[in-house]
Amino acid sequence: MTSFPLAAGGYTALVDTLGAALCALEHDGRALVVAREPGTTTEDFRGVVCAPWPNRLADGRYRFGDRRLEVPVTEPERGTALHGLVFDRDWEVVSSSPTDVVLALRLGADPGYPFAVRVEVHYTLGEDGLRVGIRARNEGETAAPFGCCSHPYVVAGPGNVDDWVLELDASGMLQVSPDRLLPTVLEDTAGGAFDFRAGRPLRGASIDNPFTGLVPRDGRCTVRLTAPDGHGALLGWDPRAAWVQIHTGDHIVGAPRSGLAVEPMDCPPDAFNSGQDLVVLAPGAEHTLDWELRAF
Repeated sequence: MTSFPLAAGGYTALVDTLGAALCALEHDGRALVVAREPGTTTEDFRGVVCAPWPNRLADGRYRFGDRRLEVPVTEPERGTALHGLVFDRDWEVVSSSPTDVVLALRLGADPGYPFAVRVEVHYTLGEDGLRVGIRARNEGETAAPFGCCSHPYVVAGPGNVDDWVLELDASGMLQVSPDRLLPTVLEDTAGGAFDFRAGRPLRGASIDNPFTGLVPRDGRCTVRLTAPDGHGALLGWDPRAAWVQIHTGDHIVGAPRSGLAVEPMDCPPDAFNSGQDLVVLAPGAEHTLDWELRAF
């Protein structure tokens, strides 16, 4: 396992080969994500890449084509397989420089996911902040189901989640079951407690839900998180990723609610079973998800 410090334009970052994780990101000394120690795993999935599915897979079971497949249940209290297969694996270093690093991993050795998909993650630091690109390529001879996300806990500035204002232009939120956090019904956010389109404080809110119906601005979907001093963090992503998981960080180990999880996702939880917005990679096909994070 190796970590790579990056620096450019007042930004510094630390990227780890374990889980292809973003371990730290700062601008002029101000943290933009909740940091983690490189070379260690965390129960809250801080900074990792999640693939070949994001979020939860019910009972670790799914059907694809004429195959019934099963992966290990990694969240036994809820009976789900959480955040894919790669968050605790050591990724290969493809290239690195003082401002960027490319990591890769090839799937297909797991009995429950016998699909030869190569995943690359490219971290680039510049004057305009951090850019992250996740690219998947099907190197096998059969189609493969796929979905991914990154899992940063974003920090706006002083205080914690209860002190910050969230702005997210999303018209829908997927309710989840209280016991397993699996999808139940899609609700309209308009006028409700989860309507963040005009910006509203997060104080007292407990959220661990996927949002959709996203409205891009200048070609990018965005989450704007603002601290009381007017500074904050802006996370944007390609609108082809039609979902974003928002979690108020209630279970961040050692520091509850110290950051807001903002996870642009290709598909919602349990998409391997529902098929909703699931990416199906034909042999030789590629898929990308890119996002960026900057200070303001």
